[in-house]
Amino acid sequence: MPVKPVEKIWMNGKLVNWADAQIHVLSHVVHYGSSWFEGIRCYETKKGPAIFRLDKHLERLYDSVRIYHAEIPYTKQQLEDAIIETIRVNKMKSCYIRPIVYRGYGDVGVNPLNNPIDVAIAVWEWGTYLGKEALTEGIDVCVSSWTRPAPNTFPTIAKAGGNYLNAQLIKIEAIKAGFTEGIALDVRGYVSEGSGENIFMVKNKDVYTPPFTSSILAGVTRSSAMHLLKEMGYRVQEVTVAREMLSIADELFFTGTAAEITPIRSVDRLTVGTTIPGPITKEVQRRFFDVVHNGNDPHGWLKFI
Repeated sequence: MPVKPVEKIWMNGKLVNWADAQIHVLSHVVHYGSSWFEGIRCYETKKGPAIFRLDKHLERLYDSVRIYHAEIPYTKQQLEDAIIETIRVNKMKSCYIRPIVYRGYGDVGVNPLNNPIDVAIAVWEWGTYLGKEALTEGIDVCVSSWTRPAPNTFPTIAKAGGNYLNAQLIKIEAIKAGFTEGIALDVRGYVSEGSGENIFMVKNKDVYTPPFTSSILAGVTRSSAMHLLKEMGYRVQEVTVAREMLSIADELFFTGTAAEITPIRSVDRLTVGTTIPGPITKEVQRRFFDVVHNGNDPHGWLKFI
């Protein structure tokens, strides 16, 4: 669905009208994918609007930019204030938040170092990313023929715009084959992640999730789910996961800012487990939504605005 316009977007320190938030066609980012961004949610909790784990998202944004030898020309506090200002000026009680840092208009060659670093923040309405019934009924996925980048090619820990060309191919292949999402393997053939989600597997009440070395993005919702699962008393192991685990897992679920905690119903037409959501998936969902919907936040994850 197209994004529904709001009134203002923050660009380089100023609020501009939605329709005027434009960049030059020769901006470096257009030609070389030189951008870094975050996906963050503001929830309308029962205790008021609150941003989920804003500090962790901003930390990852600054880390992503640093990996590519760039520097954001604003402090974390300035960006946090700008995000809150953008939500307020658009009168949003809940929304998706997209801060994006990109190399702007200057040199058009591959060398990016002389280009300005521009920053923008947009907010918009956001529903259930993988479909209205995904959270309760699960989704059907496939194992993609496209793999995640090999080590020392693209730094997958960075949430960089160019990395999502790979994600697009995974997503397109899955949709054209009749699935909702695809699961990518890493270059060694181990399970990596979805096109925009981390993955968890449950087997005999143990929980497994691929490590950073399997070419995954270090997901904020992933780390939150791991924390909740450990609180529930489960052993959570960050280990390389063989592809065949997808066939014999008792439960599978995706995590992500957009996907939240989404059960996987089948992989390559093979049904996962006996119930959807499985009991562990259902309980971690309940605990997660108690935080973001009810505002019950013993971990300090919410930034109320």
